[in-house]
Amino acid sequence: MAPDLALAGKALLGALAVLLISLLSQSRYFFIAGLVPLFPTFALIAHYMVGSARGADALRKTALFGLGSLLPYAVYLLAVYALATRLSLPFTLLAATACWMLAAGLLLWGWHYWLH
Repeated sequence: MAPDLALAGKALLGALAVLLISLLSQSRYFFIAGLVPLFPTFALIAHYMVGSARGADALRKTALFGLGSLLPYAVYLLAVYALATRLSLPFTLLAATACWMLAAGLLLWGWHYWLH
């Protein structure tokens, strides 16, 4: 029963984040909605799980990879910024997501190729 409760807690955190994003996007502080997804809710969960299951060295590698994961996110944001006035919203987000996927794939390939 404890895993079900933990799963429900994670789902509740996700729902609260979506609610906060929705509320902020409709306020005069709409730009803060872009900060909410960067709160390390899921990183905290992942880091706790990795740290408790595999120890400090694995946690350090996970944190380093997390720093690298900022690059695909930056590519996504740059694509949204560049395309927002050129394409419709759905195509902007689709193209930016494709850019993120390409950058994430390159990150995974580079991580495997150079660091392992």
